[in-house]
Amino acid sequence: MGETSETRTVTVIGAGTIGLGWVALFLGAGMRVRVVSRRGDVGEQVAEALAMFAPHLPGGAQDPAELATRLEVEPDLAAAVRGAHVVQENTEENLETKRELFAELEAVAGPDALLLSSTSTLPPDELGASMREPGRVVVGHPFNPPHVVPLVEVVAGTRTPDATVDAVVEFYRSAGKVPVVLRKPIARFVANRLQSALLQESIHLVREGVVTTAELDEVVTQSIGLRWATVGPFLAFHLGGGQGGLRHWLTTLGRGLEASWRDLGTPKLDDETVELVLQQAEAEVAGRTYAELVAERDAKQTAILAALAEEDAKRA
Repeated sequence: MGETSETRTVTVIGAGTIGLGWVALFLGAGMRVRVVSRRGDVGEQVAEALAMFAPHLPGGAQDPAELATRLEVEPDLAAAVRGAHVVQENTEENLETKRELFAELEAVAGPDALLLSSTSTLPPDELGASMREPGRVVVGHPFNPPHVVPLVEVVAGTRTPDATVDAVVEFYRSAGKVPVVLRKPIARFVANRLQSALLQESIHLVREGVVTTAELDEVVTQSIGLRWATVGPFLAFHLGGGQGGLRHWLTTLGRGLEASWRDLGTPKLDDETVELVLQQAEAEVAGRTYAELVAERDAKQTAILAALAEEDAKRA
């Protein structure tokens, strides 16, 4: 996508897994990106990430070299933020560190710049507690990998203006994301809570010897994972209720639901359990590099999204 006079400048703070995914996504959407990181090899890390992620960006594969023409690595925070339209923070999950950072960002960023955090656990009011205008901080929590998976959970603070939330939603949509605004803050937000609940039962089933990690992965990808790629849990059970829908399911087949919840496992992550899971999971991917696994994951997820978009277009 070519650069125009209206191209946004986005500063990405942090070059870990999530930060690198954001960099690729924003560049793929035609934006200028400045990267700030304490890593000495940040330039090499970004180059490797672009080579790995560019084939599976929204809208199709892009040339990493072309993407890099709009990329700048700037070690000085003030210089990196100056004139930026958006700042996407991806630092370690430490409240005090993030608070200090956002107070500093408020001092150097433009008054209209969107100040966004990728935090997976911290509420925006806490992040902005040291700022003069704490309502400027908005959580934009992606689901990994951010350059492929569309969801971003938008969480506003109690003093965040509606206009700011609207601007954040518009920004993420312009980058190819599907923003969902949470109606109230909650610890770990929504997607991670759902993921955590499934992982808890998955570890329990492996620990009890019911299945291996590889078999558990196959169960999910060949059943609920496939279903959830097209319909969410509520719509799935609405359809499971036949003509009577979710009302029929919950009032008949679902009457034993609470009893089944009490039967779910609550495994302890002791050394024995962790080692059991790690041994099986490592055996599952043995002989395959991280880059190979990422390429396969991204190709499959991109293919699913493309198929869904094609089907939606037929029905439009």
